[in-house]
Amino acid sequence: MSTLQEIVAHCEELAFDLSFKRAGAWKAQGKDRVVIGHLPVYFPREVIHAANGLAVGILGGGDKKLIIKGDAYYQSYICHMPRSVIELALDKHFDDFDGFIFPSICDVIRNLSGMFQMLGEGKFVKYLDFPQNFKHHIGGTFYRYELQTVLDEIHKLNGVEVTAERLNHSIGMFNLNRALICQLYDIRNEFPWRMTAADVYHVVRAGYVIPVEEHNEILSQVIHLIQKEAGNPTDKIRVLVMGAFCEQPPVGLIRTIELAGCYVVEDDFLLGARWIQGDIETGSADPMEAITTAYLEKSTFSSSVYDVGNPKEARLIDLIRRRKVDGVIFAAPSFCDPALLDHPILQKECNDKNIRFISFLYSENTGQFKVIKEQVGTFSDSIKLWD
Repeated sequence: MSTLQEIVAHCEELAFDLSFKRAGAWKAQGKDRVVIGHLPVYFPREVIHAANGLAVGILGGGDKKLIIKGDAYYQSYICHMPRSVIELALDKHFDDFDGFIFPSICDVIRNLSGMFQMLGEGKFVKYLDFPQNFKHHIGGTFYRYELQTVLDEIHKLNGVEVTAERLNHSIGMFNLNRALICQLYDIRNEFPWRMTAADVYHVVRAGYVIPVEEHNEILSQVIHLIQKEAGNPTDKIRVLVMGAFCEQPPVGLIRTIELAGCYVVEDDFLLGARWIQGDIETGSADPMEAITTAYLEKSTFSSSVYDVGNPKEARLIDLIRRRKVDGVIFAAPSFCDPALLDHPILQKECNDKNIRFISFLYSENTGQFKVIKEQVGTFSDSIKLWD
């Protein structure tokens, strides 16, 4: 692959391969390899990597999967993603997976983990609670125990001992991955016309289904290519999209926002890939403690995290100022309780700081964007004309 277009096309194919063929091919190359699926928002993939596993992000079927059976498993008043995940399970898309991790987000994901247990999916199913107390001797001890239970389950499958050396190596690989993704976002923040938001999305999402070493190579190639001037700036406003941290928006929606007159210079799509802000310590004699400390001290803000001591509205304003955005688009999945409960708080803060914003809902299989395009276009024009 020598051109940006070829790389993005390859990433798009990987990202939306609902059969997870790349993960299956990777697993077939070694008898002690395991594939572990994880739901959004965040999971420390380093621990899976160190156990000779591939952590694969399960982000739903999007608009690529018709939901038929999945609707029978859930009420009509919950978000769409769990229905498509159940549909994928019932249609045997996860046959190469050895286990599943459901990080705590909301009651819907908790119930989905129970359904996987009842369906007998994988060799183990783990609902992973995150600490609500951020004191090291309380929340840190609890979180470390939760991660150890995951490693214990994998050890039962492949017998791989996770040593400090192996875990430090894995931490280094994902430190590089986060750094490259952040560099990609920084370049796009400065030169948003060089690469569309949809293309960035495809490149980052591909990292959820392939080995981190392979993804690091792809990111390095992309960054090298977009260092050079390409295209010309157009008359668009700079926006931050907030609320899409779990159920992912259709790619058509991301394109619609940009076509309506916006550069998406910051977002919370695929938030888990950038969850830890900065590096996790490497070279430690106790790397599991380093992973625990990073979660307690370096996590980003999200509606899925209890943060009474570090309010997310203040962190949002700081991000808005750092990225020099002109406005905020609050885009949340329908019936997403965490996002919709937080949005009034975040919107009030934007009002108080005189920051323009709009808000709308979507589902992962939304196919019509005309109304959203008109809303975003009006938002963009009002800022350009009267800001």
